[in-house]
Amino acid sequence: MTEPSWLSQTEMAAWMTFLNTGVLLNRRIDHQLKEDSGLSHVQYAVLARLVEQPSGEIRMSQLAGTLNTSKSGLTYQVGQLEKAGLVQRKPDPDDVRGVIAVITEEGRKRQAQAAPGHVAVVREHLIDVLTPEQLAVLTDGLGAALRTLRAAGSP
Repeated sequence: MTEPSWLSQTEMAAWMTFLNTGVLLNRRIDHQLKEDSGLSHVQYAVLARLVEQPSGEIRMSQLAGTLNTSKSGLTYQVGQLEKAGLVQRKPDPDDVRGVIAVITEEGRKRQAQAAPGHVAVVREHLIDVLTPEQLAVLTDGLGAALRTLRAAGSP
């Protein structure tokens, strides 16, 4: 077995900063969303993706892919949204195994209610603390990592 290429001090600092920032930012976002709209971060993301669709609907498998979540985890979250009257599920007419998530009018209202606070938290704790140059470097660097991860596929 070969020895791993251990992280340098600079690399470890970048890794730990990335981890800690992600955890703390997600906590802030989750707290804001629960306070403002009673939604979790994942539930908000589901509603936001549905609102982005011209038809207000998307196949569950495609939705799971865009949210980088498991199908079972997404099924649970959509089930919670369905119980709250924010989303409906219907069979895919083109595939008997497929299910389509559809946003309801109440779901659109809840997403619209939550969006301003969500954007404010993201701005306050990430976007507005970075210079345009830092934001470009972050986007470029994390974009490269994201492309590599997507090319490798799901574990």
